[in-house]
Amino acid sequence: MITIDMLSAMIVSGIVLGSGYALMASGLSLVWSTLGIFNFTHGVLMTLGAYVAWTMSDAAGLDLGLAAGIAVSAAALVGVGILVERTVVRPFYDHRDILLITVMTTLAAMMFIQKAIQLIWGARLKQLVPIVPGKVRLLQTTISAQEALIIIVAPLLLGALWLFLSYTRIGRGIRAVGQNPDGARLIGIDVSRVFIITFALSAFLAGLTGVLLGSVRLLTPEFGADPLVKALIVVIFGGLGSLPGTVLAAYLMGLLEAALVFLVGIYWAPSMIFLLLIIVLLVRPQGLLGKVVR
Repeated sequence: MITIDMLSAMIVSGIVLGSGYALMASGLSLVWSTLGIFNFTHGVLMTLGAYVAWTMSDAAGLDLGLAAGIAVSAAALVGVGILVERTVVRPFYDHRDILLITVMTTLAAMMFIQKAIQLIWGARLKQLVPIVPGKVRLLQTTISAQEALIIIVAPLLLGALWLFLSYTRIGRGIRAVGQNPDGARLIGIDVSRVFIITFALSAFLAGLTGVLLGSVRLLTPEFGADPLVKALIVVIFGGLGSLPGTVLAAYLMGLLEAALVFLVGIYWAPSMIFLLLIIVLLVRPQGLLGKVVR
């Protein structure tokens, strides 16, 4: 028998999960929609953002609010994203098998960065101090203030990303390149510059996600591995290249996972999600809001 309190807890848990998944998948979806590749370094960039914030808040003794801003906006993190684009993606832009090749090169870069994180920070568990301490009550359910912050920040950040892509010159350039790179070149758009900006923006989003999630999860060098898998599922489920589809899929998946954890248990929930994803893709291969490409 499901009570009102249980239903409330499932909904709140699903919204928290969905907000996190939306943040995780936004940068990954942006790179796919612009370059047509999966950037497997996205998860490790989340890890890097969280560790940089931990270093500044713990070792340097800075306030986490300041450290979070530094961690996601400093040239160190964005620079890593640009470096990945320059070294393991750019050389293969004109190759006909760019999708397959960049899967291998970004996976290799992911493992390299992950080992570098372990070498620099060690393998011991760490955790960020919450940006917003305390507890809050939502729909008769108590959650941490940090989780409430994630619920608030996710739609604001995604809305800002949509406005940026829709109404700024750079954003429109990113969309134009995503639709037709050759046509974008013909009207004077610097496609190479757009690719760099896209990777930098994706790294920014990954770093911010790592900072937000690092206060509710324990930090390890593999911190970004599970978020990367979930982000891939969300991007495919929502429709490749569709930011609205990604957001919709993120919240649906969060609510679904919360319900499955309650109904079938935490160990069976991931398997059931994959099964449902396969069923959905059999019926609608392009995803929820994806377009059929001929």
